[in-house]
Amino acid sequence: MHELNGMTQHVDRRTLLRASALAGAFLAVSSGLPSLAAGASPAKLRLSDAEWRKRLSPAAYRVLRRDGTEQPGSSPLDAEHRAGRFSCAGCALPLFSSRTKFDSGTGWPSFWTHLPDAITKREDRVLLMTRTEVRCARCDGHLGHVFNDGPRPTGLRYCMNGVAMRFTPARA
Repeated sequence: MHELNGMTQHVDRRTLLRASALAGAFLAVSSGLPSLAAGASPAKLRLSDAEWRKRLSPAAYRVLRRDGTEQPGSSPLDAEHRAGRFSCAGCALPLFSSRTKFDSGTGWPSFWTHLPDAITKREDRVLLMTRTEVRCARCDGHLGHVFNDGPRPTGLRYCMNGVAMRFTPARA
């Protein structure tokens, strides 16, 4: 027992074991997935339009900065099956693990979940329908959309524009 702010605190073996088990479970679930510190959000990257044009290819600029969509089947990342991670082409923030990638048959790279603190979502009412747009949490670049027709365990399909991402293979 010890004093803390005038209150007696008692840490018994059961409390310590429970905390250790929770920490171990968290590490087991998140191991291998790059992430930010718990609750942290990436530092925002804000560039002028001219700076974005210099930094990005014309196709990546059209998708990331002008909310465009690449043609289905046009991205080599749709057929990428190596272990690694997919990062934002605009700011290099890690977005998706290859372990969550699946073949959706849509012609766009698809994932059933994202890395922690990697994305933001907002309602998109373009083309007379309501969808959920996915954006990079650091640079606010348009990545694609998320749909409720994906595989287990989430049932989600993050349908991403390959030109908006870069793939980095895992080290052997």
